[in-house]
Amino acid sequence: MSYKSKPWLSLLAFSAPALLFYAIFLVYPTIGGFYYSLTDWNGLYKDYKFVGISNYIQALTSDPQFIHSLLYTLKYVVVIVILQNAIALCLALLIESRTKSKTLFRTLIFMPNMVSIYISTLMWAFIFSRVAPKLAEYTLLSFLDQGWVSTPNMAFLSTVIVTVWQGAGYLMIIYIAALQGVPKDLKEAATIDGASTFRRFYHIILPLVMPAITICVFLTLNSSFKIFEVVYALTGGGPGYSTEVIALNVYQEGFARDRQFGYATAKAMILFFMIIIITFVQVTVFKKKEVEA
Repeated sequence: MSYKSKPWLSLLAFSAPALLFYAIFLVYPTIGGFYYSLTDWNGLYKDYKFVGISNYIQALTSDPQFIHSLLYTLKYVVVIVILQNAIALCLALLIESRTKSKTLFRTLIFMPNMVSIYISTLMWAFIFSRVAPKLAEYTLLSFLDQGWVSTPNMAFLSTVIVTVWQGAGYLMIIYIAALQGVPKDLKEAATIDGASTFRRFYHIILPLVMPAITICVFLTLNSSFKIFEVVYALTGGGPGYSTEVIALNVYQEGFARDRQFGYATAKAMILFFMIIIITFVQVTVFKKKEVEA
């Protein structure tokens, strides 16, 4: 028996190292995390008891702080998915409509994505606390003098601004690649037939870039559900715990506040199952749109 007679053996041989690392660093920790979510382990001592699904029941029924973080995260995800993709697609359309300086604008808009999320958030924290009030004082932009991180609504807006600024450039590159694949003869034919700019976009460009939209929405869903650094560095979950997302709540529960590792892992598994279900539904629905297009 040779590799030539059994092609699957050669495929297995090439993929085995990657599968091994995937199993060791992702599959095994996931299974271990699910097991510990069924215990009362505090993360330090070897002794712990098996408590079944009581951690899950407690988190979903009698933990108002976690329920708040769950609803807040869902609100954040909806806003980020819509806003970040809309801005990224608009930027891609604007850049592709230019005949000169495309490379310059692509580079400038993509640059925030090259900076560490934590560092860029600290930069924005400085802007919100020091730069914005000074601009409001010396210019007519009085609306900039706000408690950007001291009130719940403004703190939410601040996290949205930082996230969109940091991630829109990456999505823009994907949309630009999709726009470059739209046949020019279709757009020219629509223009000759008298189609308006909106009709060309809605009936020609949008269906043909639907695969890119599927990918970008998928990426945005995953990243926004797991958001941690921006909230941790900018607001710390405050004021109070009004801006506490699920990932930060899990961190506080397991490491910073209560040292209930098993309970925190149960919360993390709830987030894990949420991401799987929502992204599966999103990909399924959007794939049907691609087929229809």
